[in-house]
Amino acid sequence: MKLQHKFIVTTILIGLGFNSCSTKKDAFLNRNWHALNTKYNTLYNGNIAFEEGRETLNTNYQDDYWEILPIERMEVSGEIKLDSEDNNPNFIIAEEKATKAIQKHSMDIKNVERNPQTDEAFLLLGKARYFDERYIPALEAFNYILRKYPASDKLSEARIWREKVNIRLENDDLAVKNLKNLMKYDKLKDQEYADARAMLAQAYINLNAPDTAIQQLKIASHYTKKNPEKGRYYYIIGQLYNQLGHKDSANYAFDKIIDLNRKSPRVYMINAHLQKIQNIELTGENEEELLKYLTKLEENRENRPFLDKIYRQKAEYYLATESDSLAIVYFNKSLRKTQNTPKLNALNYENLAEYNFDQNSYKNAGAYYDSVLTNLAENTKKYRATKKKLDNLEDVIKYEDVVHYADSVITVYDMPKDKQITYYGNYIEELKKAKEEEEKKAKQKLTDGFAAFSESKGGKENKGNFYFYNITSLGYGKNDFKNKWGTRKLEDNWRWSNKNTTVIEDNSGDIVTNNNSASLDPTEEEKFSVDFYMKQIPTDVSVIDSLKTGRNFANYQLGLIYKEKFKENLLAAGKLEGVLKSNPEERLILPSKYNLYKIYEEEGSSLAESMKQNIISNHGDSRYAEILLNPEAVLEGSLDSPDVRYAALYKKYQNQEFLQVITGAEENISKFTGDPIVPKFEMLKANAIGRLQGFVNFKEALNYVALTYPNNPEGKKAEQMIAEHLPKLEEKEFSSETGATGTGNWKVVFPFKRNNNDAALVLKELLEKSIKDLRYKNVISKDIYNLEDQFVVVHGFKSKEFALGYAELLKNNKDYKVTNENFVILSSNYKVTQVHKNLTDYKKSLLTPKP
Repeated sequence: MKLQHKFIVTTILIGLGFNSCSTKKDAFLNRNWHALNTKYNTLYNGNIAFEEGRETLNTNYQDDYWEILPIERMEVSGEIKLDSEDNNPNFIIAEEKATKAIQKHSMDIKNVERNPQTDEAFLLLGKARYFDERYIPALEAFNYILRKYPASDKLSEARIWREKVNIRLENDDLAVKNLKNLMKYDKLKDQEYADARAMLAQAYINLNAPDTAIQQLKIASHYTKKNPEKGRYYYIIGQLYNQLGHKDSANYAFDKIIDLNRKSPRVYMINAHLQKIQNIELTGENEEELLKYLTKLEENRENRPFLDKIYRQKAEYYLATESDSLAIVYFNKSLRKTQNTPKLNALNYENLAEYNFDQNSYKNAGAYYDSVLTNLAENTKKYRATKKKLDNLEDVIKYEDVVHYADSVITVYDMPKDKQITYYGNYIEELKKAKEEEEKKAKQKLTDGFAAFSESKGGKENKGNFYFYNITSLGYGKNDFKNKWGTRKLEDNWRWSNKNTTVIEDNSGDIVTNNNSASLDPTEEEKFSVDFYMKQIPTDVSVIDSLKTGRNFANYQLGLIYKEKFKENLLAAGKLEGVLKSNPEERLILPSKYNLYKIYEEEGSSLAESMKQNIISNHGDSRYAEILLNPEAVLEGSLDSPDVRYAALYKKYQNQEFLQVITGAEENISKFTGDPIVPKFEMLKANAIGRLQGFVNFKEALNYVALTYPNNPEGKKAEQMIAEHLPKLEEKEFSSETGATGTGNWKVVFPFKRNNNDAALVLKELLEKSIKDLRYKNVISKDIYNLEDQFVVVHGFKSKEFALGYAELLKNNKDYKVTNENFVILSSNYKVTQVHKNLTDYKKSLLTPKP
């Protein structure tokens, strides 16, 4: 009987359990069964995954304290996503759990939800989608709660999250309207009220209404019970007051953050201190007090993670107090302490670049601007502005390198041999000392780094592991690399951002970028060998002469750049005077004197008159002398101006007078050395060479333009032609003419000597008459081939037979009787003969039997 009772009870329990699993019965047991399973099983695990995802976001997110902080700490890609591919796995798990809770435990009976936990499942679903940046699906989830669950205790929270989505979708006006209605008609808990006010502030920030946003954040900071949020809201209030120019009010907000001390993240407090310092006007009375303030921040052990920003602020303080050397030291200290913050690196490098620029150290300035670029995102306004500055300095860097190299070699060359040996011996001793110091620093830095990490939790967990298996050590190495080099692609010469520069450290350890056009670095053995350096000294006088010539040209170009681009007349005068003292080429003497005259005149120097008389006396028949004697007569439109001369030469180029163009360009290049129009003459000369002398000489001429004027429009155009057009012209093989057809593919060519031009013109006139009489649509041209030969060409025959027929017709027709030598050629082959000047090869190919 007892067994029977057990069986009956078990059957009843199983039946009750089975019935309670049903989502179609609105019974007490069913509702509570599904509610408990939803809350303590599915949603519990989903909420854990969600919180882990948010923690990961907060850990990885880096605020940009140079911009107004967003209310929410959330990195946004800017893309509108519709699926969860490649997103945070924790949010994917949270969404899956929420979906499972809805699918398995929702009790939608007679269009009414009987499971009181389902609205929380939809809320979790919307939140997970929101943090995955899938705003449209998130909006659907929040709207479903508002529409389906009017009695839910989560309605206010769902409405706030819905407006978060609207703000992300840039529907700020709608969000403002909805949030105002929410606060007007709903009874909100304190934290919900704080969240609503904070999101309203974000909408007003987006709508560029900072004063209104401040009021909302003040209310939010009062009602929130979360101290990290208080600290963030106060900091944003301070930033907004700064934006409005109310520094006292901003400092009051920053003081509130400082008063929170350890209750709020320390990063807010440190940045609040620094913002306060920036808002205080530096005077003689508070100068010492501010330095003590900064020193106290620097020496506080708890502030070590923020030393990069503190050092930068101290550097700016020293710049403001004209302690330039200390400022440079602290900018470099900030760079070495940076916590993988490219924007901070960019700002430090920019300060160093501007300092060097102001000190007329343009080469170093250009090197620092190059480092700025490596820390900026491309396609930004800041990147483009910096790139423009660097471009303006590229010529300076290039020519200063030429001068420095030439001076070094010539100086050593002029020494007696014993002094050369002593010189290199001293240099090697300095290298050895620098190497020992560098190794000592590197070893100490590595020891200190590993010691610090070994005491950390991760260091203890990975203690004893091989470096590449030791997560902590590997992480330290990666961070150290990023701090020093920034983000670099895996490629050859990875250290160089423009492949013309390298990054080095000077003897003081300061990070400096330096151009290096030299060949491969010497080996360690060669680096410390006197013989190696002695072998590098040129022995051929022609090499030294070439270096002197190159140095003079570089100094001349630097003089013009300093004068025209940077308005540094003293620097320019020094370079040009150096040119005149160094036995320059004839072509550099007169333009150097004239530019010196203009500098002396502008500076009010008594040397101007003597230089003027020098030009008139020694170069009386020059254009410059004419300008000095009669400035009114030499106008831009005069017959002898560079522009008029260029226009005349270009017309000759169009008329295929290529030899005259080449000789005329050379004459004008020599005459107008230093004038901005010279690169245009060089480019015109290169094109004329190509048309007259062929591919090989054209390529050489283009290379000269590209290398000599790299930052000039003509130089860039030449470089583009070398990269894009020359490869298309390089092919020398002739196309097969068997079976080739197509509109305009064939030509009839009548060759003439250049000295028989009259006969060529007579034939051209006769051919034009024949085309008109026969009502053909062909075109006639007279093309230069080389110095000796030219062609009269009839273009546009659709087949070889038509071309041959036309030539036969001209020969036999009594009205024309054209007996001149001619040949028929495929258009593509005619182009090859003109580009490579290989007509002889073409004619031989016609005689060679085809296999």
